[in-house]
Parts: sequence; C-alpha cells; structure tokens
Amino acid sequence: MPITYDLMRQVTAQLYSWSLKKVPDDTLEALRLAQIAETHPGAKRTLQILLKSAIAAETSDRLVCSDSGVPVYFVQLGTATRLEGDIKRAIRDGFDELVRTHKPPLLKHVTNPLTNERGYHGKDMPLITWDVMDGADYVEITCQPKALGSGRWAALEIFSFPTLETIEAYVMDCVLKAGSQHCPPVLIGVGIGGSFDTAAKLAKLSTLRKLGSVNPEPILQAMEERLTIAVNKTGFGPMGTGGDTTTLGVHVDYASGHGFTPVAVCFNCWINRRTRARIYDDGRVERLE
Repeated sequence: MPITYDLMRQVTAQLYSWSLKKVPDDTLEALRLAQIAETHPGAKRTLQILLKSAIAAETSDRLVCSDSGVPVYFVQLGTATRLEGDIKRAIRDGFDELVRTHKPPLLKHVTNPLTNERGYHGKDMPLITWDVMDGADYVEITCQPKALGSGRWAALEIFSFPTLETIEAYVMDCVLKAGSQHCPPVLIGVGIGGSFDTAAKLAKLSTLRKLGSVNPEPILQAMEERLTIAVNKTGFGPMGTGGDTTTLGVHVDYASGHGFTPVAVCFNCWINRRTRARIYDDGRVERLE
C-alpha cells in the first residue's frame, strides 16, 4: 500500500497544528527544572508563567503564541517506501487546508522578501528540507515552524582553520547580539564545517535533538557544556527579566570539510516548537512527538 497524496496532506497539516498548541515534553521538563534551579525571583516567576501558559494552551486547545510562524518541515524518505501522487504538493495543500479551517485563524506571516507583502502563500512555501533513509519503509516528517523572534537572530560566518576557542567566541557573539529578543530561555543549535549550506542544516537539525540528550562526540559534549554555562552567565534570563536561565541547552554538530569552516548558529524560542510523525508503507501513522 503506497503512501498517498491524501495521507501526506492530512499528516503534515496535523503536525503544524499540533506544534502551535503543544510545547514538547522534553522542553516542559527543562522549563520545570530551570524554574526549580533559578535563583532570581523575577526569573523564577517568569518561568512559572511560561509553564502555566504552555499547560493552558494544551488543555484548552489554543495557540501557545500568536506568532504561528511559517511552516517548516524536515522530511526523511525511506528508500523502501512507495509513494503515490504529488507528495511535495500535498504538503503545500495541507498548509492551505489548515489556513482555511484552523481555529483560531492563523495570522498572515508568509512574507515576500522583495515586496514585504504578507499573506498565506509564497514561493517555496512551506519550507521543506529533504533527506533519505536507506532501507526504511516509512516517511518521517518533522514540523518546526519558525517565528520572527527565533528566526531573526540566526547567523553564519566562515572561518579559516578556526580553533575551538574561536568557534565558541563566535557563538557567544551571536548570543550577545540577540540579547533577549528571541524570547528566552532558548535552545541554541550550532553547525560546524561542511559547506555553507551544510553548516546551516546541521545547526537547524541540532535544535531537533531532545533536551537532556548527550552528544556522542566528546569534544562537542564538552563544548556544549561550556557554552551552556557561558550563555546562562550573560544574565539576560527568561524573557529578558534577568536571571540564570537564558538557554535551556546548546546542541552542536559538525561535518568534515575543507580548510574553510562555516559556523552557523540558530535559536528556538522557549516554546521550542517540534512535532514529528512517521507514515509507514502500510498506511499506519505513528505520532512520535
């Protein structure tokens, strides 16, 4: 039984809707732990407000934030999967259907960068990254909408044979430039190496890693620990109120490349939107997040 256009359209629309109303469980747990550990009274109250907002949105079927962002998908195609119909169009049509039916209505965030006109449609929208999985009999889809706060402060610079200290200093420069304008406590993704586009993809995919997970590369594990401590010492705190919690975690990945080394940095706001599902070759749908 192939994975059909209709099934892909339905699942991608659901993933986007779910992501707007549900803070991921690992993020909720990280916020709870941060609220317990926070020493700044104002920051402690702010974290409690964020937790209450997350629970209220989920239990009342409402948006966590009015900025629903734009739809961004990461789609992994299993090579043993059979596909039927225009799968790419199905994702676009799923978003169109969601716009027509979603309650409360979504705001117009899709922007033409040449004219600054805003609407629900646009070139290459939704934004989709594709990959393949050898031998898998399913398609795995992750939805991670990007809003203004988290998307605005992503950055990339290319170095020549940088040291770890140079890389970490650049990450901190990006953190200081963003300040608290990306709605902290944030999750920070860092991609090192490869080519220009590879580093950006690695940074993005690093934000999909669960909070609390351990980097299997010892050098990067130590880097993540150092950067997390350094970011939280900036004192920006949750939603800019000051305190110990500017980031919930820093996730870093790398790829081999040439002597020129791109370093990309991106952020997810405190909601850390992320939903994920698998569509199996027999038509089953498994919600993973």
